[in-house]
Amino acid sequence: MVKPVAEWIEKAEEDFRVATTLRRLRRNPVHNSVCFHAQQCIEKYLKAILEKKGVVVRKIHALPILLDQCADSHPFLIATRDDMIRLSSYAVEFRYPGESATSTDAKEAIRIMKRSRSELRSVLGLS
Repeated sequence: MVKPVAEWIEKAEEDFRVATTLRRLRRNPVHNSVCFHAQQCIEKYLKAILEKKGVVVRKIHALPILLDQCADSHPFLIATRDDMIRLSSYAVEFRYPGESATSTDAKEAIRIMKRSRSELRSVLGLS
């Protein structure tokens, strides 16, 4: 595997571990961080796919835009668009005062992350 692709995957997996670990906290839950790291995991997997395709990986965080770039060669990914829109909002929405993620938001972020991660790992030829 090409080094930049492997590095994106490694970083995505770190965000996966952080999100799933933080989700298990019962005392002093950190729902905002769970949502953020779930989004980051998928963002980095999408960037790994782009890197593998030889596309210049831009410093953006909008999952729908990254998804569109990946869907050129993997059109079935378009079916995940609604999930990408929802997960993408977690990158910013809950990071600033005025909005906070709930337990339900964190649970949904983890659900989307796990399902999307599985599909994206398949695209990358991973188990």
